[in-house]
Amino acid sequence: MTRTSTADTADTADTADTADTAATAETGQGGSGTWRTRIRRAARAFSRPEPWKRGPLLAAVALLLGLLLLLHARIPNRIGGIGSLVESLLPWFGLVVPVLLAAALRRRSASAVVALLLPVAVWLNLFGGLLIDKSHSGGDLTVVSHNVGAENPDPSGTARDLAASGADLLALEEITPQARGAYEKELAKTYPHHTVQGTVGLWSKLPLSDTRPVDTRQDVGPLGDTKPADVKLASNRALRTTVATDQGPLAVYVAHLGSVRVMPRSGFWTESRDRNAQALAEAVAAERNERVVLLGDLNGTTDDRAFAGITSRLHSVQDAAGDGFGFSWPAKFPVARIDQILVRGVEPASAWTLPATGSDHLPVAAGISW
Repeated sequence: MTRTSTADTADTADTADTADTAATAETGQGGSGTWRTRIRRAARAFSRPEPWKRGPLLAAVALLLGLLLLLHARIPNRIGGIGSLVESLLPWFGLVVPVLLAAALRRRSASAVVALLLPVAVWLNLFGGLLIDKSHSGGDLTVVSHNVGAENPDPSGTARDLAASGADLLALEEITPQARGAYEKELAKTYPHHTVQGTVGLWSKLPLSDTRPVDTRQDVGPLGDTKPADVKLASNRALRTTVATDQGPLAVYVAHLGSVRVMPRSGFWTESRDRNAQALAEAVAAERNERVVLLGDLNGTTDDRAFAGITSRLHSVQDAAGDGFGFSWPAKFPVARIDQILVRGVEPASAWTLPATGSDHLPVAAGISW
């Protein structure tokens, strides 16, 4: 049997006491010593050349990501519309940052960590403002826009949900001839004034005047030129009207721009949408009313260069007074805000999305003030 002497025990106790005292002195109150120790260790590690030599590929990818975010407007559209595609998904490139950061820390690459400062700074400059809730109470007028969906199985239910939103102005896009009657019937009690021009319509609690379709050059070429006016009106996708408010006239545009497609051979196809956007921009540029609201499904985000002619004259209520990105499509898992409310001459008070209906889009709403 092994015996432990009293002296040995005392020595062990003295050693433990000394270690505990040293640890206590090092950690101090609140563990500040431990943090100082960690900082010193990190500084010593980063002062060595090895961490700076590790992960050159990670550092290069981080820099490329930063340059893509910084110079996205210079990405050419000539090859498969890649520029517009990148800009449509621009906020999501921020998700690459934590992936690269985790890889850099695992690799213990100081160069990659420092390189990540570029994409972080650029992303925050582009979208950091959307992380803050800028909405506030009030608003003289509530406006709602909704692509109700041609395949909507319950137009009557959708109409009731939208009427319950409290909107003063309600814009609908993608109205089919079959569903039009259901919308008009369900919304008649809440909205005494309305107009439908082809596949778009506006329901209003306030009087409307000077209503007309807007030519967004949906039908082009020899075949389009031969179409009778009534046939063109049936497929019309934009309108303009004047709403009589207590503060004076308000010009309201409702639009549904052409669809976009990702094609295996041609890439991101946006031809009809871009043509529609240019025509709509010309109509807005010619608008004499100082107060303008544009409601609609533009089939693109406001970051997309295709809307420069519109966004140079109107600004997004979501950017000015929203909470978050306000993604609206697809309804089951929204990844982009392609349904827009843009204004000029009025003050955005708030912006939000409404609960899903039978459509594949979410309704978007905003409160505006004079």
